[in-house]
Order: sequence, then C-alpha cells, then structure tokens
Amino acid sequence: MASQNVTDIIERYLKALLDAEEEVEIRRAQVAQRFDCVPSQINYVIKTRFTPERGYVVESKRGGGGYIRIVKVKMRTDCDLVTWMIEQLPSQIGVQDARLMIQKLYDEGIVEQQAGNMMLNVLSHQTLNVADADTEGRLRARLLLSFLRSLQYERTH
Repeated sequence: MASQNVTDIIERYLKALLDAEEEVEIRRAQVAQRFDCVPSQINYVIKTRFTPERGYVVESKRGGGGYIRIVKVKMRTDCDLVTWMIEQLPSQIGVQDARLMIQKLYDEGIVEQQAGNMMLNVLSHQTLNVADADTEGRLRARLLLSFLRSLQYERTH
C-alpha cells in the first residue's frame, strides 16, 4: 500500500466534513493536533486545496476565539458561475489557478474541450513569454477576465 501524504489526508478529512455540511468551521490547532502536524500544515492545505477556483470560499478569524470557515460554493446557473469567477478573479493569477478555473468551466459544461484548450494555450507561460512573473500574472488575469466576460455575455441571450 502506498504511503499517504498528510496533506492529502487532511484534504480528504475536510472534504468529508463538507460532504455532510455545506459550511464547516474548524480550529486550526485542533485539526493539527488530530493529524499530529504543525498548524501551518493546515494553512497550507486550506490555501492550496480550498480555493475559489476549486469551488470554496474560506473565511478566518484570528485570536483566541479564532476559526477557519470553509464554505462549499454552489452555483445555480452557468451565468452565476461565470459572474462569480469574474468577481473572485485576482489582479494576477498563476498558470495552475487559471487551469483550475478553465477546468471548472469545462466540468460545468460552460466551455467545450476545444475552447478550453485554446484558453489554456493562450494563458500558458510559453505563449505569454514575459520575463517578469508579476507582469505575466497580471496579463494572464486580464486575458482570463476577457474570456470570462465573453462567456457571460454569450449566456445572457
């Protein structure tokens, strides 16, 4: 049996909680203690595996009564998903996060495979070919925003 990565185990645990409830509230230290890891490991899992691009919204409150709330986002219609993505799109975005967003659009039937692949090609590091990572991330975000807006308008007719 292959050894399991603690990050994957924590992700599965949190997703199991979210299967039972659309929203969960956890205390970072308690989850870290449960999995015998450092609290920063919990932060890493939440930051990388529970992102808006993957359909989650995370809220947190620091301090003694602090918590981390993870909400599984449900979309009612295609247009709602596109609108939500537009609202959540950061001013710069990496290739992997852009890929996850496009995959979500494909999974929801908003874009077909060919259109998704074209979007991925346009947003790739090779195509953008910008030496500065920040500039590339901003350019990728602007292009993705343009794609999303065109999808939004196509869906409203």
